[in-house]
Amino acid sequence: MKALYRLTNTFFGRIIVRLIFSKMSFMIPFKRLRETDTLLAFYHPKPDYAVHILLMPKLELPNFQALDANHTTFLADVVSTAQSLVEELNLAEKGYRLIVNGGEYQDFPHLHYHLISG
Repeated sequence: MKALYRLTNTFFGRIIVRLIFSKMSFMIPFKRLRETDTLLAFYHPKPDYAVHILLMPKLELPNFQALDANHTTFLADVVSTAQSLVEELNLAEKGYRLIVNGGEYQDFPHLHYHLISG
């Protein structure tokens, strides 16, 4: 797994990651919790929390700073998807966080949000 993370942090690896999420998301071997025209939501393959869901854009966005006013559909999908998952999984009473990492805290070179609880 470490080798895969190293690959994603190379120029070639970033191109592959963006291509897969933006054009070939059907190839990702995870059970989809939600899928819209702009995002995928699925359980984190190596969770750090009892509930650890990733919300990833299908758009070619390397990080949070790449978002702009033209991404309103994606941002609306993030909010509505996170809200529906919080409700479906009864996380409101337990508590939850919606996190986006950036800079040195971003391990994966594609914008993504973490919905976590527990």
